[in-house]
Amino acid sequence: MTSPASGYNLARFDLVSIRLVVDCLQQGSLSAAARASHLALAAASRRLRELEDAVGEPLFERHGRGLLPTSAGRVFARHALEVLQAMEQMGTELADLRRGIQRHIRLAASTAAIVQFLPPLLAQHAREARHVHVELEEHVSSSVVAALREGRADLGVFVEGVDTEGLECQLFRRDELVLVLPPRHRLNGRGAIAFSEALEEDWISLAEGAALLQQQHAAAHAAGRPLKLRMQVRSFDAVCHLVASGLGIAVLPKSAALPIIGARGLRWRALSDAWASRRLLLATRPGTHDAAVEQLVRFLVEPSQKAKPGVRKRQ
Repeated sequence: MTSPASGYNLARFDLVSIRLVVDCLQQGSLSAAARASHLALAAASRRLRELEDAVGEPLFERHGRGLLPTSAGRVFARHALEVLQAMEQMGTELADLRRGIQRHIRLAASTAAIVQFLPPLLAQHAREARHVHVELEEHVSSSVVAALREGRADLGVFVEGVDTEGLECQLFRRDELVLVLPPRHRLNGRGAIAFSEALEEDWISLAEGAALLQQQHAAAHAAGRPLKLRMQVRSFDAVCHLVASGLGIAVLPKSAALPIIGARGLRWRALSDAWASRRLLLATRPGTHDAAVEQLVRFLVEPSQKAKPGVRKRQ
C-alpha cells in the first residue's frame, strides 16, 4: 500500500525489517543488529538498503565504529517501536483469549494510590473477574490525567489537585500527610505541627509532576517562604532513605510511610494544615460505556460512596 501523502511503499515495511531498524538503533552496529534479529549480515544489509530506498533517504549514517541514526532514522525507529509493541500486545491479548481473559483494562495510578490501596483491591478483583486483565502503570498524578485524556488509559487514580476538566471523577480513598524526620531532629515532638514551621529545613521530595510536591510548593508560596528543595526522587522508600541519611526532611502519606519509618528508625509528626488531609480520585473519560471498566470503577470506588446514587460528576 502506498501512502498518498508520502508516496512510501508501506507494503515493503515488513515486521522483520522494522525490527531490524530498532535493533540497529539500540545496538549501534549492523552486525550486532543482524545477530539480534537472527539475520545473516548480508541479508540485514540488503533489508536496510531496501527500506532506505523505500523511504527515499538514509536511516543511518555509516562510520568506522557503527551506525548513527539520521533524523529520518529516529522518526522511523520511534514509530517502528510503537508498531512492534502493538503487535506484541495483540499477541498477548490473543493468547489471553485462549485462557479465558476477554478484556484488558489499562489503569494508570499515582504512587500514593499504588503503595497505600490498590494491590489488595486488584488482587481481589482478579479473583472475582477472571475474564478481565488489569494492566497497571505508575505515574505522577498529572501524568495519570494526561494518560486518560490521550486515550492511553481506561481509568486513572490520582491525588486531587490536578486539573480534571472534562473527566468524570469519584472519590477513591482519603489519606493523611505527615512530616518524616531523622531520629534526633529538632522538630521531633508530640502533637501536630504547621508546615510553615519546617520551611527553614532542607527538603527531600518526589519528582516534578507529583501532586505531593505541588502541594508543598503551594503551601510554601502561601506562607511567603521558599521551599528549600534539596533532592528529588521517584519513590517513598528513596525519600525515607535520604531522610535517614540526614540530608533533609520530607512529607509523605502516613499509611505508606509508617512501615518504612519503622524499618529505618525514623520519626513522624502530624501536620496541622488542612491540605494534609487529601482525597484520591478515580476518573474516566466522559461517555465511557465499557461494561468491564464500569464494573471495575464500581469495585474500586470508596465504600461510603457505593450506596449513594449519582455520585459521579464531571469536573
